[in-house]
Amino acid sequence: MTAFPFDIVGFDLDGTLLETHRDLGAAVNHALGLGGFAPVPADHASDLIGGGAKIMLQKAVDEQGGMPEEEFRRLYKEMLAYYAEHNAVHTRPYPYAAEVLAELDARGVALTVVTNKFESFARSILGTLGLADHFVAIIGGDTMGKGRAKPAPDPIFEAQKRGGGGNLVFVGDSSYDVIAARAAGVPVVAAAYGYCDKPGPELGADTHIDSLDQLVAALERL
Repeated sequence: MTAFPFDIVGFDLDGTLLETHRDLGAAVNHALGLGGFAPVPADHASDLIGGGAKIMLQKAVDEQGGMPEEEFRRLYKEMLAYYAEHNAVHTRPYPYAAEVLAELDARGVALTVVTNKFESFARSILGTLGLADHFVAIIGGDTMGKGRAKPAPDPIFEAQKRGGGGNLVFVGDSSYDVIAARAAGVPVVAAAYGYCDKPGPELGADTHIDSLDQLVAALERL
């Protein structure tokens, strides 16, 4: 098998490896209902994703007039408690995710996850879906400490370290992913099929893919 250009591939989770918006939307709606707000449609939930669960709920609340900080904190805790129990009900890997991970494994590539989702949630979901064993590192939004989640480069540096060093490329679907990768000085691929906060080709990545089955070939071209 020909030499692969990267030693490590880092993946975002929501909108890159996993389609998570239905379970996230259900958790947001659970909290919104407790706060006396109207629910958000499932399709709109996908537009709110990016930056972690707290930002997602904050956007949904702000769209309906907002609320005092103390009350918001209570709702956020309710949302997290609900999501902890219902985070893999409808969540599924994107098409070709398992096949791509297996192919990269076979090529000897170290695989990592860098997400702004809490690490415990990421591990739980990947374990439930039978994907956790592919990854040498699962780094969540809380893993590095406050203020060190994406778009900061810190978790990408950590993924590179835990992956054994060497060349890392990052794959993600949002501006946070691209900004973090640029700050870390690593190439980045935009998952244009995901929950992009702007059209995939406009995220500023080195290249973009419209499906995960395009990833290996895209990486070989970088």
